[in-house]
Amino acid sequence: MAAEPDGLTLRMLDHVEGRLAPTPLIFTPEERSAIDAHYAARKAANPALWNGRVLLLDAHRFEGRRLVADYAEADYAALLWLLANERAHPRLRVSFAMGALRGADGGFVLIRMAQWTANAGRIYFAAGTPDLTDLTPEGTVDLEGSVRRELTEETGLTAADITLAPGWTALHDARRLALLREVRAQEEAEALAARIRRFGAGDERPEFDEVLVVRGPQDLAEGMSPLIRRYLAQAWATQA
Repeated sequence: MAAEPDGLTLRMLDHVEGRLAPTPLIFTPEERSAIDAHYAARKAANPALWNGRVLLLDAHRFEGRRLVADYAEADYAALLWLLANERAHPRLRVSFAMGALRGADGGFVLIRMAQWTANAGRIYFAAGTPDLTDLTPEGTVDLEGSVRRELTEETGLTAADITLAPGWTALHDARRLALLREVRAQEEAEALAARIRRFGAGDERPEFDEVLVVRGPQDLAEGMSPLIRRYLAQAWATQA
């Protein structure tokens, strides 16, 4: 499939298989030095950053409407370095699963990341890079479980509140591979937004500082990445 001017390629998928490499990633001494220096600078600017363990995409292939994704363990510092590096890595990508939350009336509900987070001011659906809690006993990466976990952690919504629509939307470029899954709620979008705001107000340190409802191109806002804009345009075009 051809990429759009924003560099993103969009694919509709029926199935995603996430697998874990048997050993963590090993970077060259030069890469490791650059990773550590970059993280030290980011940490100095934002002391709230935490260098936990995450899963990075080491290899992947599309087989028609199926994706096979091989992940390997690394630290969060490596993820930040990959995204900030002037040149895309020849092999590694940041990959994450994102739940595109949609109210019963069709409105999408997004959150604006709080100033203390690594993505301060950016507007996303609830999401996060897969980590060790997303691994199954069989050694696979449970990306659907990652969607549910992040949604609960960031919005307070549980499995009883939502239904995951079938299929995935993959958006990828030289640095990222995002996997979006529509998440359908029983409440209308404005009620959902109000509920999520109440959840955030009860959190000592919420990951978001605003909740937005979008129903069409007129609601697009500064802070929405090309990835989010592209997904929404596809969703609206499909329902038209």
